[in-house]
Amino acid sequence: MGMTMTQKILAAHAGLDCVKAGDLIEADLDLVLGNDITSPVAINEMKKFDANHVFDKDKIALVPDHFTPNKDIKSAEHCKIVREFAKKNNITNYFEVGQMGIEHALLPEKGLVVAGDVVIGADSHTCTYGALGAFSTGIGSTDMAAGMATGKAWFKVPEAIKFVLTGKLNKWVTGKDVILHIIGKIGVDGALYKSMEFTGEGVASLTMDDRFTIANMAIEAGGKNGIFPVDEKTKEFIRDHSDREPVCYEADDDAEYSEVIEINLSELTPTVSFPHLPENTHTFDEIDDIKIDQVVIGSCTNGRIQDMREAAEILKGRKVAEGVRVIVIPATQKIYLQAVEEGLVSTFIEAGAVVSTPTCGPCLGGYMGILAEGERCVATTNRNFVGRMGHTGSEIYLASPAVAAASAVTGKISQPAELSL
Repeated sequence: MGMTMTQKILAAHAGLDCVKAGDLIEADLDLVLGNDITSPVAINEMKKFDANHVFDKDKIALVPDHFTPNKDIKSAEHCKIVREFAKKNNITNYFEVGQMGIEHALLPEKGLVVAGDVVIGADSHTCTYGALGAFSTGIGSTDMAAGMATGKAWFKVPEAIKFVLTGKLNKWVTGKDVILHIIGKIGVDGALYKSMEFTGEGVASLTMDDRFTIANMAIEAGGKNGIFPVDEKTKEFIRDHSDREPVCYEADDDAEYSEVIEINLSELTPTVSFPHLPENTHTFDEIDDIKIDQVVIGSCTNGRIQDMREAAEILKGRKVAEGVRVIVIPATQKIYLQAVEEGLVSTFIEAGAVVSTPTCGPCLGGYMGILAEGERCVATTNRNFVGRMGHTGSEIYLASPAVAAASAVTGKISQPAELSL
């Protein structure tokens, strides 16, 4: 029996000729990731089992991004723990204020992940790197501690769902709409502990930023990971960002999948996820006037340069609706600078938005945009759980940057087609 793409990567890192779904394996790690929330817990766990050193200072990445720049004393103390640990262990890939970014945008930008890697991160959206043809998945802080100390992690080899993409996305339809459509179709547990493997001729039409967005939200369908085939776009991205040589794997023709789902990209339209689960999706033929109080454009899901450009294209020459707060957060310093150089930041400010330094901030209800009771927010983030962005009586609507920007202009949930573009 053949293997899926994910199974081939795991087999190689476990030193095995083949694996099958359900096997328990121990795999070598190419990278272990932590942030300012999860790393202090992992560091404390390392102390408990007397691990005094990391397995490889070049294969650990520590990125304080959730509450930085420090929002309060507690977050400052957390970052201090991570900073001192990085210094003590001479961690190569430690990125703080001035160099940092939102971790899942920063690591690919820095070339720390390439095709064929096995990456674990103490953050659920570590599955983002599947866009590069890597196996990447979120783990808990205890597993992070073990990974930092030993360079290994155990996995149960996942089953896989095959998503066959055909066609091509229309204007103002993006990777965010693709993954929201999928989650609406299969549910938040539809891919529970399964690999979501994307294939088909439609993949070629997706930008790398689209793919990062889709892989990023695999966890919102319960997926263990999301992964894309390595094509010329992938290889070009890796060449532009990394000196490391990728290892490219392809699924066997006789690989076994628990389900095969076909999606025609040409048929998709802008999609919005209503409170309080990502699976509660609606298209605009189902949406009435829903007034909003806030818009957030950013996060590890949609804070990349393509997202900034799409939002700016809609906001250029327009004004944010009265009574609406708009917060734009470029995902990394490099993206921020590029947005400045391209005039995108000027567009945002002239429209009446604020532009923040890179941070996860409002996505997890951290800061920089907490919602009060009864307030509604359109966000390009990845979760809209009860109280996710503030008060339990607030509401979050997940959407693409294009829909978020259009909504900022009209003051209600809107799609770009409703504006004169």
